[in-house]
Amino acid sequence: MRRTLTALARSRTTSGSILQRPPPLALLPPLHLYRRLLRAHRHKLPAEARLLGDEYVKSEFRLHRNVDNPVHIIGFLSEWQLYAQELEGNGWQGKRLEQGKIEKMSDEQVAQLYELMMAVKGSGGGSGGEGGADGMEGERGG
Repeated sequence: MRRTLTALARSRTTSGSILQRPPPLALLPPLHLYRRLLRAHRHKLPAEARLLGDEYVKSEFRLHRNVDNPVHIIGFLSEWQLYAQELEGNGWQGKRLEQGKIEKMSDEQVAQLYELMMAVKGSGGGSGGEGGADGMEGERGG
């Protein structure tokens, strides 16, 4: 029974219709990921976006420093690692935030995303970069 489940799982994860993006590599330790994110910001973002991005990364890692729930830790690290991969590959420019991710967010996270969108618009970097947040307005009713 175990072999068939393993074979089934392997065949489902390798088909292109099941996964929308390639699976991330093994999760990086938090400190390595933190440094990778700051390095990616330094090399890929313009100065104003870099300041905003660095501040955001630092505050998020500080807020999650004492999280004990393994599910939250894995989710946090995997999403930041996917962000780093997209940033390093330039696939993020002009990309919209997936509706499924917005639906999974808490009201506090949606408000934080909105504040981030307004900060980007206010700094003059809003052309093309705010597309993901605009798609969420009115959808959650929050």
